[in-house]
Amino acid sequence: MASSTTQLAAQVGSQLASIRNLHPTQQWLTAFMNTQKSTTPLPALTQTASFRLLSSDITTTLSADAPHCLPSDIHNTEVKERRLLGPIVLQLLGIEDMSKSRWEQVEAIEGLERGEGTKGREIIRVTNTTEDDDSGATVNKDGGPHKLSLQDARGARVFGIELQEIKGVGLGMSIGCKFVLKNVVIARGVMLMEPANSTILGGKIEAWHKAWKENRKAELKAAIEASERSAR
Repeated sequence: MASSTTQLAAQVGSQLASIRNLHPTQQWLTAFMNTQKSTTPLPALTQTASFRLLSSDITTTLSADAPHCLPSDIHNTEVKERRLLGPIVLQLLGIEDMSKSRWEQVEAIEGLERGEGTKGREIIRVTNTTEDDDSGATVNKDGGPHKLSLQDARGARVFGIELQEIKGVGLGMSIGCKFVLKNVVIARGVMLMEPANSTILGGKIEAWHKAWKENRKAELKAAIEASERSAR
């Protein structure tokens, strides 16, 4: 029985790696398998495992081995340009629309809190995704380019700049959302993101998402007030 469970766990791990580029730690995989019925089909196990990983903090669930993480000297600004082959899974810690003023970003966040998005100048109602839709990136594209704060399984952080519009990237996307980066250029410590090298896996960490919205709005308002005071 134990050998059968071990074999099934190895199959789940292999599927996660080949389909989603997710490499869970052996500890996480063992704990996950202990909560599942041995009769559950492999596709169902893989889907459940994928959903849970996408909803997790990857610093506690994914392998931190070198091939799956950012280079240790990622922030070395003396390196003018390098290409990171990957694939590497990163999670979203924060996002900024570089085309919007601080007030516009506050208004955008408040609009999303009311369930509103924008389409051109028209305000539209945005419906929440269901649990089965783990895209974590159902947003109405407006503005951009965006600056993203990302983190790997080892905890290393890096900024990514959206060079070309990436479908699903926007202020309405979920904090904790996972990306897979392949063959991406890093210029002086900044990741240059475009559709060809950036894939959204989805996911959301609810506590992080709530905290980010509250903190980001407060930070923007504080910066606006400070700017107004200095202008007087």
